[in-house]
Amino acid sequence: MATMHSKEVSQGERFQFGANWEAFLHTLNDERIHESEHSLKEMLGVDDLVGKRFLDIGSGSGLFSLAARRLGASVYSFDYDPKSVGCTRELKKRYYADDDNWVIEEGSALDESYLDSIGKFDVVYSWGVLHHTGNMIKALNNVMIPVSDQGLLFVAIYNDQDISSKFWKIVKKIYCKNWFGRIFTTSVFIPLFILQSILKGLIKYKNPIMHFSIYKNRRSMSIYYDWIDWLGGYPFEVAKPEEIFNLYKNHGYILENLVTTNRLGCNQFVFRKNKHIA
Repeated sequence: MATMHSKEVSQGERFQFGANWEAFLHTLNDERIHESEHSLKEMLGVDDLVGKRFLDIGSGSGLFSLAARRLGASVYSFDYDPKSVGCTRELKKRYYADDDNWVIEEGSALDESYLDSIGKFDVVYSWGVLHHTGNMIKALNNVMIPVSDQGLLFVAIYNDQDISSKFWKIVKKIYCKNWFGRIFTTSVFIPLFILQSILKGLIKYKNPIMHFSIYKNRRSMSIYYDWIDWLGGYPFEVAKPEEIFNLYKNHGYILENLVTTNRLGCNQFVFRKNKHIA
């Protein structure tokens, strides 16, 4: 799997998410960890995850696996990117070394047999991952495999903005193509992102840096590394909220929580599996 990932990166077909997460870990602090815990509790509608099994599909930096473990869950994390797996293992080493209740592996959301082999989970979590697999529909279907009866499925998928989404897919492809593509896209768009954030702060909060401060409280992430993730995040697919809702509704899942956007970010969905599903 690591060989396939490296091949895709070298061919310009995949962004190195793990390399970006390695840099993000240097900025991780207690405030960001607490915010990630709050984010999970708010979306899942719980006070804690004691006694629950939590599956993190595409664990990335490992931050939300860590948050789930701190909330009392036994955690199973996996990622397709070897460096992301390394980041998650680094967080476990920092906070839960030698803990049997946190398992970390390399795996793919497109591998049905793998998902079938790891058992059932009370919470299956995959935030901003499935649209980067190269086959989003298959991934969206596959993540139902490990959901236990009455279990929760929490997914976040990029919002379909039609022409804008098509434009950004081209930008991401250019970024991943080679070193020149990376230099070109970052030199063009990062200054624009900075200016946009300053203007948002001035217009909304009368403070040019306030947007930067507010941003990290949304999901405890770093705005800069999210910008890089956005520019390079390829493969890239999108969906309208109703497409995700209808897909899971047709499989008997019940929508429990929903946060949508009218912009290019992610729509967030929390579904509950009906125990009568065959």
